[in-house]
Amino acid sequence: MVYFIGAGPGDIELITVKGMKLLQKADVVIYTGSLVSGNILDYCKEGVTIYNSASMSLPEVIDAIQEGIDQGKMVVRLHTGDPSIYGAIREQMDELDKRGIDFEIIPGVSSFVAAASRVKAEFTLPGVSQTIIITRKEGRTGTSEGGKISELAKHRASMAIFLSVQSISQVVEELLEGYDENTPVAVVYKATWPEEKIIRGTLKDIAEKVGTEKIDRHAQILVGDFMGSQYELSKLYDSSFSHMYRSGKE
Repeated sequence: MVYFIGAGPGDIELITVKGMKLLQKADVVIYTGSLVSGNILDYCKEGVTIYNSASMSLPEVIDAIQEGIDQGKMVVRLHTGDPSIYGAIREQMDELDKRGIDFEIIPGVSSFVAAASRVKAEFTLPGVSQTIIITRKEGRTGTSEGGKISELAKHRASMAIFLSVQSISQVVEELLEGYDENTPVAVVYKATWPEEKIIRGTLKDIAEKVGTEKIDRHAQILVGDFMGSQYELSKLYDSSFSHMYRSGKE
């Protein structure tokens, strides 16, 4: 069996209990060394075979998995955050399907929710936004099929932007197509890592602040009024609101 496991955003305690237990049993671990903290390998048992996929191509990764399976070993493919978001796991799974190799996906804590936790914010606030947009700036992977950032910005929803801080000025330019210049922005570098850094500002000044800090990778860009001070209270805990577990009071 092959397990695709989300390692979490950085803090090695943010892997799920299930993911940690499987990692402890693994005979072969292929981890994304450019993004996953090497300290998480401390969970591994002695004698485990470890590959750093940062320098490997897709065929090399699949061959390493195949070799482990042929030897009757348990293989873990360890991805940063949650494997289903910008994890490039579909192409790996398709290759395993072709070879008749069984696999399972163990979800993980994505960096966009880790970033929200570090700025102590809630993406979905009543009266502000009930929608979260997860996207990235167009790059070498191609166009943004769900709409460019400038188009998505017109929804004025809460937004988490991956893999784009290196182009922060262009990102801001596109965001201003929908949000006003005073919209709160937070750039969270390496959320939950020891070297984490949080830069707060607005669309008016965030690009300059990020440039001053020389951050050009490993950062989430959070955008939206969910980081502001105005919102409505939830009906869930409103004493006058009735639901199946509680009768409202007049």
